Amino acid sequence: MQQITAVSAAINGGKLFKPYIVKRIMDPETNNIILENKSNFVRNVISEDTSKMVRYALESVVALGTGRNAYVENYRVGGKTGTAQKVSNGRYMVGNYITSFIGFLPSDNPQIVIYVAIDNPKGISAYGGTVSAPIFKNIATDAIRALNISKPEIGLEKEYRYFDVKFVTVNDVIGYNVSDAIKILKDFSLEYSGSGNSVISMAPPAGSRVPVGSTIRLMLG
Repeated sequence: MQQITAVSAAINGGKLFKPYIVKRIMDPETNNIILENKSNFVRNVISEDTSKMVRYALESVVALGTGRNAYVENYRVGGKTGTAQKVSNGRYMVGNYITSFIGFLPSDNPQIVIYVAIDNPKGISAYGGTVSAPIFKNIATDAIRALNISKPEIGLEKEYRYFDVKFVTVNDVIGYNVSDAIKILKDFSLEYSGSGNSVISMAPPAGSRVPVGSTIRLMLG
């Protein structure tokens, strides 16, 4: 809760709010609100300009740095990895860590903050970027659908490495003849329906970000 509260204040323009667990309690039969928590502003902790710089710095961690496994295509994500060696009886434990990732999106207008911490992960390199960041990505992807978070303006592009699944933008081929469409969409697998020699619709639509080699369905007419 302290982590979420602190990060929220750092990225929302510098405004610290008193946290709460439950938004509201409702009567199950009448749906009347029994108790409702509202935003409780405490104080400003940093300036708006500083908060903007923090958001940019944390977005670069996800796009270019150790948090790259938390990157969500088509969305601007900011965050920070954490790898803490645990202590017992005043001494650091050997091979025993808490790996974490705290992130938010969209980074230009944050709407959700998610904190993932794994106590002593087994069978994997114990780093926040390799253990907790992918879990954040899965939760964030579900949250985007559940909360219907719209895609923001383009931010930092992910810096791909040789072992990453690379995403690319689907070019618009509506109105093109089939032979030209094949050349333009050479990075994808194509499926066709309809008859004719001209593309009249496509799925996924132009502008989508999908993995290289994905299937693009073209309707011909």
